[in-house]
Amino acid sequence: MGLALVALAASGCKGQWSRIGWPAPVTREGRNTLNVWYGSVTTAAIVGGFVILLILWSALWYRRRSPDQLPRQVRYNLPIEVLYTLIPVVIVSVLFYFTAIRENDMDNYKDVKMNIGVVGFQWSWQFNYLNNGLSVTGRPGQPPTLVLPVGVPIRFYETSPDVIHAFWVIPFLFKRDVIPGRVNEFQVTVTKTGTFQGKCTEYCGVDHDRMLFTVQAVSMSDFQGWLAKTKSVAASGNDVRYSLYTGPAVPTEPTPGNNQRSRPT
Repeated sequence: MGLALVALAASGCKGQWSRIGWPAPVTREGRNTLNVWYGSVTTAAIVGGFVILLILWSALWYRRRSPDQLPRQVRYNLPIEVLYTLIPVVIVSVLFYFTAIRENDMDNYKDVKMNIGVVGFQWSWQFNYLNNGLSVTGRPGQPPTLVLPVGVPIRFYETSPDVIHAFWVIPFLFKRDVIPGRVNEFQVTVTKTGTFQGKCTEYCGVDHDRMLFTVQAVSMSDFQGWLAKTKSVAASGNDVRYSLYTGPAVPTEPTPGNNQRSRPT
């Protein structure tokens, strides 16, 4: 009991105790994922509590009361055996149903307003604004910033020219691997402004720990202002982090766009 209280107190920083240790979601999809987590933990707590009560009840009620008297022995109770086989099947089926529903929601792309190409390469990231003509490229030790508008469904296309990476923005409560030879996709709608940390969560080489980036969520008007200003910088060629993107609107090959500076040395 003492360890449980310590664990609860340790997870209570920044209000995480109310989410059972999870970060606060900043996307609609993250909220759905958090609800699945709530359901799973609640189910586990109910099952665990029931099992503990059964153990205590059996240990106390049917304990040996004298040295020469055994409790009544019961074997081969078929109805009980069927019951404790059936109940776990029902519990797992219900959990699987709600998990499958949320997984289908994650892959149900609709009302997309913006397309972002994500290229993971050793050892940084490139973000291509596919419909806006801009590329943002990072370097090891110089993490890029992905600026996104809030309230807009955004579809991401992930590619890699070298090894497997994983694109994870922590408060999105969602990540998907970036795999060479294929284009992975997902969609999120950011609901809160702010600055959030992202990283690669698939070991990809000696500088894996430097594959960091930042997501800055802003209002649509601020995003439009940033986009116009940054495209002007990209056109001037004065900042190697930014370049104009003239590639396809939807990536079809695992290459870092059309940007020759996307894998700096």
